[in-house]
Amino acid sequence: MVAPPDNDVLWARALHFRHNDGSPGLSGVSLGVGEGEILAVGGPRGSGKTTLLRCLSGLVPVAGGEIWFNSVPVHTMRTAARERLRRERFGWIDPAPVLVPELNVWENAALPLMLRGIARRPARATALEWLERLDVGDKARKHPGDLVHAERQRVCIARALAPAPSVLFADEPTAPLHRADRRHVLRTLTTAARSHGITVLLATTDADTAALADRTVSLLDGRRVRTVHLPPVSGTTETEGRAACSLSV
Repeated sequence: MVAPPDNDVLWARALHFRHNDGSPGLSGVSLGVGEGEILAVGGPRGSGKTTLLRCLSGLVPVAGGEIWFNSVPVHTMRTAARERLRRERFGWIDPAPVLVPELNVWENAALPLMLRGIARRPARATALEWLERLDVGDKARKHPGDLVHAERQRVCIARALAPAPSVLFADEPTAPLHRADRRHVLRTLTTAARSHGITVLLATTDADTAALADRTVSLLDGRRVRTVHLPPVSGTTETEGRAACSLSV
């Protein structure tokens, strides 16, 4: 076991993961992310971006390799410890918005805070602040079924930012948004992360999105490569995405 560098809040070495059908998801991926850094994980669809984020966050166990968070070995944690780590220190944004339909918008955004034991009133105030930043503050008392798809995704982003996680894993977080809204929401996310010292891992197939990060690492077929020229995000199939890649190993 190799000790991680002191300046990396999240560090991984030689990660291997296989899907349930036996196909490789990751093959020897290594990386380090500094505290407060915004790291884009680029590559075409099917390259292993989501798999990498799921492994780094402890959502799924790796088949081989090491993952360290603040010098704590995530790869040796039991399931309950990984779940507690995700609940207390990590945030996650999916590409598709998933909210609790029985709760209204502000309750959904405040849910991670209340699960941590924060009282309802301060949790509500924090949630409303983030909802306002993401231009859905006027929807606070509505329920998810009353919102359009893009508004639900903004609520999910507010929910992920409200507890000020140490690390935020964002898997194509603006995929449901129109291009006109995407840059505004991404700038809100990245500005908030920088002001709160949140480390962000941002999986994306879009070059404009990756450009907002401090640094980009690129994947192809579950392996880290030096460069991948990302295609435009809209209207690009997996085949087209692979054709658009330029690699230097």
